[in-house]
This record gives sequence, structure tokens and C-alpha cells, in this order.
Amino acid sequence: MTTKRIVHGVCTALIAAGCIVASQAAESAPNKSKTKYGWNLKKSRTKEAVVYPTFGSIERLDPALDALLAPDAKLEKLAEGFEWSEGPVWDKKQQAVLFSDVPRNTVYIWKEGAGFKEWLKPSGYTGKTPRGGEPGSNGLTMDRQGRLVLAQHGDRQVARLVKGGEKPEFKPLAQHFNYQRFNSPNDLVFMSNGDLYFTDPPYGLNGLNNAPEKELLFNGVYRVQPNGRVTLLVRDISFPNGIALSPDEKTLYVAVSDPRMPVVMAYSVQPDGTLASGRVFFNTASLMAGRKGVPDGLKVDVHGNLWCTGPGGVLIISPQGKHLGTINTGEATANCGWGDDGTTLYITADMYLARVKTKVKGFGF
Repeated sequence: MTTKRIVHGVCTALIAAGCIVASQAAESAPNKSKTKYGWNLKKSRTKEAVVYPTFGSIERLDPALDALLAPDAKLEKLAEGFEWSEGPVWDKKQQAVLFSDVPRNTVYIWKEGAGFKEWLKPSGYTGKTPRGGEPGSNGLTMDRQGRLVLAQHGDRQVARLVKGGEKPEFKPLAQHFNYQRFNSPNDLVFMSNGDLYFTDPPYGLNGLNNAPEKELLFNGVYRVQPNGRVTLLVRDISFPNGIALSPDEKTLYVAVSDPRMPVVMAYSVQPDGTLASGRVFFNTASLMAGRKGVPDGLKVDVHGNLWCTGPGGVLIISPQGKHLGTINTGEATANCGWGDDGTTLYITADMYLARVKTKVKGFGF
């Protein structure tokens, strides 16, 4: 969930009608006319499953990783051609994954056997004045009723989707702190009691911390309660980014996407939902050389392991802070999230949507 990356190139391979062989490229996104109203992948006349190309590698640093990722686990490339893919979340009702393309102000949907299509536009900026930068939605999550909740860069708020379609409608859940607009909410996570925790870095502002429209003098971590009350929890992090709760909800993890201090912080959650002082849970500085990315989006599995995007791809870190291994995507990797039956990890890596099968379920499944 960091600032916009340079696009590495336009996909050069297209899926032919009905083509399902592994030698073909992953589904490509640049042709808007084919993805706005219909699925991009034409139905095959056979019932044979689509075979997707694999890429990257899995770096194994500890035998404990074998209990989380099978020795033959492969990273599959499902779709490509995006500008900066973000925030994958599983929609149980549609049995599909939703994910943001932040610069394009769009949420896409991808479904097995159908491919992907444009699902929600605008996703994060509903204003009439054209603007550049990163206007779209970033992190996505579902509330207890299965409704989509978005961190909206351009509108500078956290909102719930009320109505989709050509003219989407959103209900703001948090817009201000002390009568000042947020910077650009970035990622978010629900607690079981309905409290919503979210980060607010300046990545959606043109000029970041120097943007003239920035009203808050800090980049914070907040909680919004079901009654709408907003509480500032952390204000001393340079660039708060991904956010996740441990399965017992006693620890809140926050990724810091600052190359000068590329760490994951851990905060003890107090009985009233506020946070105690934080500690550095994991420092990625030693992994930065020669690898793309900084700490960004993160999720936890049912055993409390942290799956954190960072240098190289997705880092798998034990609850004790031990680096077990990395899913190397070779790209700056923004976020991840489980789907299907809870044992498929979907990954947004710059221009790609990818997935890998896991032996452990994601928390919440």
C-alpha cells in the first residue's frame, strides 16, 4: 500500500478464445472495453480447468515453513496488466476475490473459470475534478454482514459500499479526526466486536506530507467504533501501512513502509480497545538489498503466523518474530489475503494478481 510504482510494461500475450494451456500468459487487463461489463476470459467449450503460468520461488529458511507451505507449492499468475494492484479480499457471496487498482480508481473482481472484470468504478474518488496520483480505493475488507468496506484515498475516508453499478453509493464510516480530514486511509481490519482499526498515511495526497491539502500534522492509526466515534491510537509512525490483528485480538500489527525504518510494529490491545506502547516486531532492513518492496499489507493465519508483504514478496513470520521464509514474487508486492476455503492466499504484486495454496487457513475462515 505504498506510493505508485512504475509500470514494468504492458502484457504482450493475450489469451486466445477458449485457450487453456499452461504456455499462455495470465489474463491481461489493459482492454477496458472487454472488462467493464463482462468477464475477460471466454468460456471454453470443454470442462478442462484453466492452467495458469507459475513464476517466482519460495525461499525456505526454517523447517517450520513446511507445515504452512507444501514443498511443491507454486505461485500462480492469475491476471496482469494492472497499474498498482492492492487489497485482495474474498467475497463469500460471489465466491470471488475483489482487489483494487489504486491509480485506476477501480475495484476488479476475479473468479475461477471466468477471469476478471471491472467491478466498481469509481472505487475511491467520487469527485468531479480530474486528479492524478493514487485516487482509488486501497485496502478492502468485509464487515460481519459480508458488506464491502473500503479505504478510499481520493475521498479521504473509510466507507462501506451501499450500492454498486454504474453510479455506486458509499456510506462514510470515518471522515474526520478533530474536524480535520484524514490524509488517505490505507488499510483496515475489523475486531470481532465491530470496532474498525485503520491506518492513514499520505500516499493518496499529491505531494505526500508536503501536500497543501494535508490537514493533519501526522500520519496515524485510528479506531472507529460502531457508534461512529473515532479515536487516535498511534501518531508517531512515519508511514503506517498494512494492519492486522492476532487471532486472539490481543496484538495489533502495523507495517511501516518507510525505507529508513522498514519494520512491523506490534501493539498490545487493551481491554478498552486502545493500544499500549508499541515494539518492533520484525525489522526488514537486512532484506532490502537487491529486493523490491518495503513492509506493506499483511494478514495472519489461524496459528498467528504473520504473512507480510515486504522486500522480495510475502514474508512468513512466526508469532515469535522468526522469519520462516519468503514467497518471492520478484516484484514490489502490496498485499495478500486468503480466499476459497481459506487455504488459498491471493497476492497483489504490482501489475499482477497471483495465488498460492497454503496448508494452513487464514484467520477468519
